[in-house]
Amino acid sequence: MKLRLFLGALLAGVFLAGTVPGGWAQSRKNAPEPATGGADAKYRGGMVSPALPKPKFTLTDTSGVPFDFASKTEGYTTLLFFGYTHCPDMCPLQMSIIAQALKKIPPASADRFKVVFVTTDPERDTPQVLRVWLDHFDKRFIGLSGSQSAIDAAQVAANLSPAKRSAVRPDGAYEVGHAAFVLAYTRDNLAHVIYPGGVSEEDWAHDLPLLATETWANR
Repeated sequence: MKLRLFLGALLAGVFLAGTVPGGWAQSRKNAPEPATGGADAKYRGGMVSPALPKPKFTLTDTSGVPFDFASKTEGYTTLLFFGYTHCPDMCPLQMSIIAQALKKIPPASADRFKVVFVTTDPERDTPQVLRVWLDHFDKRFIGLSGSQSAIDAAQVAANLSPAKRSAVRPDGAYEVGHAAFVLAYTRDNLAHVIYPGGVSEEDWAHDLPLLATETWANR
């Protein structure tokens, strides 16, 4: 409960992507500040205390195969993001920046990562739509979907509030408000660092090799 309260407060201050015009600027303004002192100052993402445990949930990947998140990412540094392909700003921005940053680090480090994108809009994000969209960024990115209730449960398991859909407009369009940050789970199966919208490609490229080898020993 303590972790959920912490992230609930964070979500109240950090823009829920896809709901507010000019949201990127707002997310940059209200995002957690990077650590400025102590052992973890080397990271440019936002430090989380206590660290967040890797959630346990099973959804379906874009090939139609069940994907047990905890077991399928065991031993990897895992970046988890909840969003949707119709997102006007934050989702494509985050995926693009991560993809470009992974290309800037040594291949041996990049191979230690799994990037998992869970749709918060299963009605429109069919497996084919999700796969084509992710392939624009990196063909290695994993896309997951499922029933709305299963996706909501996955967000709760990750200590996030479930995404909220806006009212449907006359043309049938709508937005989905969702958490605007990436959770970075290191090999200890804990997320010590999160990455709000507005973290630059250079900052990601700086942090990714560190996350790949991080043990959090002697912290």
